[in-house]
Amino acid sequence: MATFKRRILRLILQGRKTQTRRTSKHEWRIGEAYGVRDEWFTKTQGHITITRKFKQRLGDISPKDVQKEGYRTLEEFREAWTEIYSGWDPEQVVTAYEFKTAARTGRPSPA
Repeated sequence: MATFKRRILRLILQGRKTQTRRTSKHEWRIGEAYGVRDEWFTKTQGHITITRKFKQRLGDISPKDVQKEGYRTLEEFREAWTEIYSGWDPEQVVTAYEFKTAARTGRPSPA
């Protein structure tokens, strides 16, 4: 299960966010489908299938990856990150996940 802020979840369900970065030691597996929701105790609102994962310094995010994260600029992404994680450390190593929206079976949804 993956939890996202409500506005971010909307971007995922619209197909406008296809990448996320996480600090958690819990790692998602490539090829697995995960339910997505906006709060811990709410019903699953969709599913994503992980297509790629890699480690990266937070400060090394590219402009293309900022867009995959659902933001127009690095500054927007940095502000959102700071809001969620209470700070921005460009040296912090995070796990980046790329994903596609998916049917419950774990297969990507038809385009």
